[in-house]
Amino acid sequence: MKFQPRASHFIDGEYIEDTNGAAIEVIYPATGEVIARLHSATPAIVEQALNSAKNAQAAWAALSGTERGRILRRASDIMRERNYDLSVLETHDTGKPIQETTVADATSGADALEYFGGLAASLTGEHIPLGGGDFVYTIREALGVCVGIGAWNYPTQIACWKGAPALACGNTMVFKPSETTPLSALKVAEILVEAGAPKGVYNVIQGYGDVGASLVTDPRVAKVSLTGSVPTGRKVYAAAADGMKHVTMELGGKSPMIVFDDADIENAVSGAILGNFYSSGQVCSNGTRVFVQKGIKEAFLKRLSERLDHAKIGDPMDEDVSFGPMVSENQMNIALGYIEKGKAEGARLVYGGERIERDGYFVQPTVFADVTDNMTIAREEIFGPVMSVLDFETEEEVMARANDTEFGLAAGVFTNDLTRAHRIVAGFEAGTCYINTYNLAPVEAPFGGSKMSGVGRENSKLAINHFSEMKTVYVSMNDVEAPY
Repeated sequence: MKFQPRASHFIDGEYIEDTNGAAIEVIYPATGEVIARLHSATPAIVEQALNSAKNAQAAWAALSGTERGRILRRASDIMRERNYDLSVLETHDTGKPIQETTVADATSGADALEYFGGLAASLTGEHIPLGGGDFVYTIREALGVCVGIGAWNYPTQIACWKGAPALACGNTMVFKPSETTPLSALKVAEILVEAGAPKGVYNVIQGYGDVGASLVTDPRVAKVSLTGSVPTGRKVYAAAADGMKHVTMELGGKSPMIVFDDADIENAVSGAILGNFYSSGQVCSNGTRVFVQKGIKEAFLKRLSERLDHAKIGDPMDEDVSFGPMVSENQMNIALGYIEKGKAEGARLVYGGERIERDGYFVQPTVFADVTDNMTIAREEIFGPVMSVLDFETEEEVMARANDTEFGLAAGVFTNDLTRAHRIVAGFEAGTCYINTYNLAPVEAPFGGSKMSGVGRENSKLAINHFSEMKTVYVSMNDVEAPY
């Protein structure tokens, strides 16, 4: 098979196989064809990976930040040089169009490696003078072995978003990609070794939920970083808490996008398309509850439908195609089930709503209007190309409704009144907010959610605090006094 890796796992700098593990079939979502077969990690493979990471950690942390950063920056350069080949792999792993993967996947991973590679040399403590000549200094230290658990929608990006800050701080990593998209992370590990990372610094093992659970509960693990659903996050967070491990959780959402009647409709429609149909709607931060002020609702829906008519649906390896299949048959059926609930509960189907009759897991971009807050499609995360458009009249009303959700990952507003725009984002109960745009995630900016959407932040300087800890050293320059 063209996409068959040399082995299922990458441990201690080389590919490792153990065919005793449960089979993992990699399916190309555009055709339903099996393009690779891998095996889930056995307990022996898990042990080997954790031992490799543990054994490599002290020497890796002992390098200067400059030396670690140099390796990460080299890896970034290699990733950019191979962007097209990595994008082809990503497209076959996920089904996302090559038009999209060439600009949003390996390139984003390379950005993370470059950013944290550049930051590594600056990771220092501070000197704190005290009265009487005493002083305190702090030392930033690595946590140890970190576990990364990835989602299937951005496998290359997530492998780097977790790996780059972890390695910059002197940690080592065992990364488990989603069993749905297991191929890309192996290439990240391969590239890091080629760039000069010592053996054992970045390991990749495949597996289902039981493998992730065994990593999270292992006493050798100091930190767990998960990207996934809220139900999975609850389980992982609870298991990690039992061992007092450091945790970062980037979970799901049901994010609001508010369009006021003074907004530029063309920009608002563009934002709604990016926030609902990019990656066939399989993005955690998607603004799937689009609140449109009543005065422009019909104009918004008309222009949205016209724009969706120009989506080119088809073979994701065709560079003109802008809308591809869903990642799996299961995910397609989940989305189709929500579409049926939307129809049954009385939402008005404005566009799409059907499976596309062709090989693979294609669902039409779908828009419902006249959606009310209590409908299932407005409450639950669908993770598919289904947009809910809700009416509103006043700012006060829409803010209360926008925040009436257990989630708090992202939120956006479109308006030409910048005073109102800043007032709105100040009122959003969400970790990542947008004004007159949507779904951009540069590595320089923190990304993450509040409420049930997660704990901690990925990217930016803040990520450093999630992959390191400070040691405080008090230095006395005076005699020690005691009461007796």
